[in-house]
Amino acid sequence: MKNFGIIGVGGYIAPRHLKAIKDTGNNLLAAYDRFDSVGIMDSFFPKTAFFTEQELFDRHISKLADKGEGLDILSVCTPNYLHDAHIRYGLRLGCNVISEKPLVLNPWNIDGLQEMERSTGGKVNNILQLRLHDSIKAWKKKIDDGPKDKVYDIDLTYITSRGNWYYTSWKGDVHKSGGVATNIGVHFYDMLQWIFGPASRNIVHVSSHDRVAGFLEFERARVRYFLSINENTLPKDVRESGKKTFRLIEMEGEEVEFSNGFTDLHTESYKNILNGEGYGLDDVRPCIQIVHDIRNAVPVGLKGDYHPFAKLPLTEHPFGWKI
Repeated sequence: MKNFGIIGVGGYIAPRHLKAIKDTGNNLLAAYDRFDSVGIMDSFFPKTAFFTEQELFDRHISKLADKGEGLDILSVCTPNYLHDAHIRYGLRLGCNVISEKPLVLNPWNIDGLQEMERSTGGKVNNILQLRLHDSIKAWKKKIDDGPKDKVYDIDLTYITSRGNWYYTSWKGDVHKSGGVATNIGVHFYDMLQWIFGPASRNIVHVSSHDRVAGFLEFERARVRYFLSINENTLPKDVRESGKKTFRLIEMEGEEVEFSNGFTDLHTESYKNILNGEGYGLDDVRPCIQIVHDIRNAVPVGLKGDYHPFAKLPLTEHPFGWKI
């Protein structure tokens, strides 16, 4: 049994980490979040010490360490821009760290974390759950077993509707979330480079507060993508059915089905990490480089090979802010 701590336990993704810690037979000693609506903990670890101030969280786990009962692993579920700082904090505590995606916002942050790993002896792992999805693993095997010189044409469309609250939260601040491509797309870019090899071209056609569209060329694939949080970009039939999310990957005109099977991927990720088979800093670097380059690219407009949804009319920021 490992002793866990968690930072960001009040966040959207934290319950999946709580479940993973519980399902793998481990113990949660302490949790921290500035937000105190964390009753979800009762379903998993009602006896865990909870703090709304990091100084008191730090004091508590330091006292546990003095008694030989310190943390083995720190789980980081905080806003994206804080991941780097909280991973470093965990390493300084002498813990291994499991971080939610995106691991960091910039590729040079990974260089610094590798130095921290060397100096502390700790290990950082990232949740890259699509690599564990049965349909995605089968897709990778199909490509690996197929013609080695084949370059595939792929369209990726992912629309997950968000209300106006999104723009008030940290997620709507590109400096904190990394923007749409980073916040909702980083795991897709990781999946694509994992299956099709490293990216060699990265062109952005459209980029705004609520969408990003572009073209990525990998070693064995040419990918047109469209990611959006705007409900109005959903296909008409999807909107009329009342659905808020649309996810589609097409390869050579055929759909790659992976709508189901997401339920326990965090638990599977934890199992792999605890068995020494997690995804570390070198594994995550390619997708962090991709989203960094997308975020800093100058959109070229509707030129070249662009995703059909890139032509959808742009909308104003709901609060009139410019990012």
